[in-house]
Amino acid sequence: MRRPQLVLLLWTIAAVLAPACKTAPAGPSTAAQPPSGEVWLTDQQVNDAHLTIEAVATHAVGNDVVTSGKVTFDDLRVAHVFSPVTGRVSRILADPGAHLKKGSPLCAIQSPDVGNAFADLDKAEADLIAAQHEFQRQKELYEAHAGSQKDFESAQDSYAKAKAEMERSRQKARLFRGGGADAVTQEFTLRAPIEGEVIARNVNPGAEVLGQYSGGTAVELFTIGELDRVWVIADVFEMDLGRVKKGAAVTVKVVAYPDKTFSGVVDWMSDLLDPTARTAKVRCAIANPGRDLKPEMYATVGIAVAGQSALALPHTAVLRIADQTVVFVEDGTAPDGRKRFTRRIVAIAEEEGGDLVPVIHGLSAGERVVTSGGILLSGML
Repeated sequence: MRRPQLVLLLWTIAAVLAPACKTAPAGPSTAAQPPSGEVWLTDQQVNDAHLTIEAVATHAVGNDVVTSGKVTFDDLRVAHVFSPVTGRVSRILADPGAHLKKGSPLCAIQSPDVGNAFADLDKAEADLIAAQHEFQRQKELYEAHAGSQKDFESAQDSYAKAKAEMERSRQKARLFRGGGADAVTQEFTLRAPIEGEVIARNVNPGAEVLGQYSGGTAVELFTIGELDRVWVIADVFEMDLGRVKKGAAVTVKVVAYPDKTFSGVVDWMSDLLDPTARTAKVRCAIANPGRDLKPEMYATVGIAVAGQSALALPHTAVLRIADQTVVFVEDGTAPDGRKRFTRRIVAIAEEEGGDLVPVIHGLSAGERVVTSGGILLSGML
């Protein structure tokens, strides 16, 4: 081989072997890489990621049936007030939010029904007197054999009808007098039937209102009640009905107050099942001293039922990756001293309600599982 060719060959070999002969510098760039399904983190990285790690333990699970519901009034503590007379509202005497005693005035209504009622009473009194006189006269004639039995019985019937009409008119007038009706001004005062707060007012001065007994469709003028205790009507699925019992403890949460829990009990269960939704209505009495729960609010209802003890972990620890259910387990330390987190496939009982889910297999008691922040580890794989 010629000398120039030999020199060229030696230079080529040296160029190929040179990188392999260099001493690798110390530092993170030479750290071992975690195998598939594992994430290695330093203590500082764990703190920065705000990971929460808890040991798997035995808990009471399946102790709640979780369903949806809606807040309603306690029917025994609310009154929907309608006008008994047809007329025009002349004055508003109670505003929303006012706390009233039973019998307190709500509004004044100018109504011709008031004048008609007292006129009917006067007419009934006059008719009764006339019928009574005729009855006495026919009775005397009949007893003296100077009158026919037919006239006597006819007078007797007219007298009985007059008494019945008199009683009807008197009762109607008593209803108006109870409302402070004035026969002269024909003004009727609508009053609160129970003690409570004016929750809603649906009428303004000058509005025309229809009487509740006039045969038409009367409009609710006021809603009066107490909200220190309300009902939550929950829908319980057919499969859970056998576990729900009257008197069971209830917890309620609403969107308006996500960090607040309201407590109560089941006080009634419907005997009917909705044929479409396959649910039954369950009524829960809930204490509401701060009046935070409002009628028509939607709620999440947890009903306490008999449960069992099992190995369980929080819902937040469970991740769905493709068609697998996985958790991240703290599995000792890596060769370089970092904490090792291993992705583990598990099976859980998803149908159980509550914050904890039972573990069927895949974990053992005492293993430390990431219960918050696992989604971050999943993104590092």
